[in-house]
Amino acid sequence: MSRMKRADRPYDLVLFGATGFVGTLTAAYLAAHAPADLRWAIAGRDEMKLRRLRDALPGGAEPGVLRADVSDPASLRALAGHARVLATTVGPYVAYGEELVAACADAGTDYLDLTGEPEFVDLMYVRHDARARETGARLVHACGFDSVPHDLGAYFTVRQLPEGVPLTVDGYVSADATFSGGTFASALGQFARGRQMVTAARERHRHEPRLMDRRATAPLGTPRFAPEVGAWALPLPTIDPQIVRRSAKALERYGPDFRYRHYAAVRRLPVAVGGTAAVGALFAAAQVPPARRWLSDRLKPGAGPSAEKRARSWFSVRFVGEGGGRRVYTEVSGGDPGYDETAKMFAEAALSLAFDDLPETAGQVTTAVAMGDALTERLRAAGIRFRVAASR
Repeated sequence: MSRMKRADRPYDLVLFGATGFVGTLTAAYLAAHAPADLRWAIAGRDEMKLRRLRDALPGGAEPGVLRADVSDPASLRALAGHARVLATTVGPYVAYGEELVAACADAGTDYLDLTGEPEFVDLMYVRHDARARETGARLVHACGFDSVPHDLGAYFTVRQLPEGVPLTVDGYVSADATFSGGTFASALGQFARGRQMVTAARERHRHEPRLMDRRATAPLGTPRFAPEVGAWALPLPTIDPQIVRRSAKALERYGPDFRYRHYAAVRRLPVAVGGTAAVGALFAAAQVPPARRWLSDRLKPGAGPSAEKRARSWFSVRFVGEGGGRRVYTEVSGGDPGYDETAKMFAEAALSLAFDDLPETAGQVTTAVAMGDALTERLRAAGIRFRVAASR
């Protein structure tokens, strides 16, 4: 279905899961920053909560209110049919997300989410990419801190380097913030589903087309001291490098041979050692159901820190790119990554899909492939910094 044929749908954008913590922040951002002619709605399973949220939105915003439930596939199909773009915060996505992806793929509705779950993204590619290509739907996962700063940051870095030559980019993540309950729940779920993650990745590999004359890789790397950023670099086994690699596979601008590595940047060695040990302990605990349940109760999805705590939080992702005899240092940075900036990234990505003049894409695509330059400029205008720190 062409995008022109979707113009008669009642809403440009529907936000599903709007009464959750990040959903509420996203709704408030849209109410404060969306264009006046945006036709939008908030959706979820509790109509009274949705109406209370609408009444509390800034600027007297009056989005529509739609009831839908992840346990009711018919309601999700109806929801997809009402929207040009459907954004969902309802996770963990591997448990609650597939029916909405399927509904959007069938309806030709652009879809985006906040998942950081590789298993979910791989399964959705195998099961729904082909149908979305038929209908013209764009399925864009990981549209929050996972993985917008890393995907668009690598894209921004590549654009500072020569074309048509092998390129390498390393990303170094620093942050002072509280993880969201949803992110914590997703991480626990992934740690507990290692076998399923591997199986989904292998199945995706069997379905994906192979690059013939180009190569794009994202090796895990090894712990090391990185003098280029003055910190200890610890490999981050998150979804972010996978997203960057998929952007590189899809876009020839990344060159004939592209490699990306993804690290946490830690200034002090004792902190680096302690952080590694803590992740190992969390992984071990996630394998034991009682321990996993106990951990889940410590930080539930839908909960988050105070506005004061969020105002003190920040993130920085520094990139070092090399190729064709040139080295460039870039940075993407902003405020609270887990909540405020995630809501901003998510809302701006949805608005970009709804309104910007974008490349003709369909199926499962990344933010860099679907929205690269347009979303980068939107985020810059919204206060997230993309800068070239140095080059030689």
